[in-house]
This record gives sequence, C-alpha cells and structure tokens, in this order.
Amino acid sequence: MEMDTITEIPDDEYILKCTSACAGCGDSLTLRYVLKAAGPDIVLVMPAGCTAAFQGIYPKTAFTVPVVNIAFGAAAACASGISRMFLATGRTTKVIVYAGDGGTLDIGLQALSGAFERRTDFLYICYDNEAYGNTGMQRSGATPLGAKTTTTPAGKAEVKKDIDAIIAAHNPPYQATACASYPQDLFRKVRKALTFRGPTFIHVLSPCPPGWRYSSEKTIEVGRLAVKSGMWALWEREHGNLAISAPTKAAMKKPVPLEEYLSVQGRFKGIDGTTVEQLKEQIRETFHRFREEEDRP
Repeated sequence: MEMDTITEIPDDEYILKCTSACAGCGDSLTLRYVLKAAGPDIVLVMPAGCTAAFQGIYPKTAFTVPVVNIAFGAAAACASGISRMFLATGRTTKVIVYAGDGGTLDIGLQALSGAFERRTDFLYICYDNEAYGNTGMQRSGATPLGAKTTTTPAGKAEVKKDIDAIIAAHNPPYQATACASYPQDLFRKVRKALTFRGPTFIHVLSPCPPGWRYSSEKTIEVGRLAVKSGMWALWEREHGNLAISAPTKAAMKKPVPLEEYLSVQGRFKGIDGTTVEQLKEQIRETFHRFREEEDRP
C-alpha cells in the first residue's frame, strides 16, 4: 500500500491529549502512527520505559487501547502467552510489543530471541532513542559511537549493537526500520507487518530532545537528517528479501554531510574527527552491503 499524502492516514486517535511526554517526544509521535495503523483491536504490551511513564498515573491512562505493563525484561515472554491464548480461543486480536532500546537490545534480548525462535505470532516494535531515556539518559547497547550520555560523558567508545542483524538471524517473515519523521512509511510498514503470521519486527528511530540535547521543535528535522545522512537507514525485508525505502535510496546517491546531523545535537558536541570518520565508514559499509544485496539474482 503506497500513500501519496499524509491525509490518507486515518483521523482516528488512540492516544489522548493528556500524556506526560516531553515536548517534541519522538516516541509519542511514533506510537501515535503505530496505533493509527494497527487500529483498536490490539493488546499493547509495554515494559518499563518512556512510554510506560508518560501514559499517565494509575488508575488514569492516556491510551484508549488495552495495555499490559510488564517487567523490563519480560515483554516478549508476556506477549507470547497472550498470543497463544488468542490462538487457542480463536480471537483475531493482534499483540504488539512496544519497547525501548534498553528493553530490547539489552534487558529484554533473551525473551525477544526466545519468542522469535518459538515463532510467536506478534509484532515487536522497538522505539529507539539510543539510551535509557526514562531514567536519565544512560548509555544503552543502542547508543551510537561518540554519543555523550550520563554514563559516557566523554562519548561512547563502542559501536551501536546491530539488533536488526540479530533479528534477521531468526528468519522472521517480515522486519523493517522506520522513523516518525516519515509517517507514511512508518504507517505502511506497521500495516504490512500485521498481515503476517509469526514474529515480525520494526525498529524505529525515536529522536529525544532532552536526551539528544536539541530544541524540542526540531524532532522531525533531526529524524530526517538521520536518514538523509545515512546514520539511520530505512528498509524492509520480506522473507529475507531486502527492499530499500525511497529516502535511503536518495541518501545512497547523495547523502547530506554527516556533520549536519551531528552538529544539531548536544550529545555529539566536541566529538573528535577520528570518531566522525569511523561513523562515516559505518555508513559506507551499510550502503555497500545494501548495494550487494540489491545486485544478487
């Protein structure tokens, strides 16, 4: 399903205007489009994280769909049980895990791998703000090389964990990346993922104004710069076959200088030239890998 304009996305809203999210929150914007794509017949499973914090103070909630709040490392395991129950009772309600990078790449990785190995029928969405945002922006496995956090004040010395390669090793029928700065792309990929039986995965970049240290009105711009510079690539794989999304195809031909993306964020202030070159090399390697995959018969 292709969309010409954003007006083709349904007007239905499943998040009320009373969350406690930070101004310019990329996570809440992502979830808004996820729920528009999924519709009301879902169960949302959320581990500890920013989304669990901004939904409201018990017993109030800003969400109009059923939500299961679960322990940090247990989201995929919980979703497995709910999915099996729906299968056994003949219900068609979809199960969606909506978890941050800390709850996905780090604390929840074991349960995630187990659920994919068991072929659990669910959609797992990782909203990635590249740190533990809810508890003060500590380093996570998703924090990119050179980024400053409260636990890496001089800049992270390790590269970002490749969760997409880890998921691909489980041979899911569908996986994709997205960014809320491209809402039509995100909406379409969620809709598509929900048409498959078995485990599916969408990895969404979620810019974070206080954590990334940029002004809150620049969230869309920062997300677009991430894609245009190649720092974040948009693609999807259906039964292992790669399809590169249009914004990343454009970046592969003529990327925006990486410095433009880094310079608008305080977390990269003072990054040294050697680290910038390492990041550029990572981008070149990613684009080279994409071209090789595209050229395979």
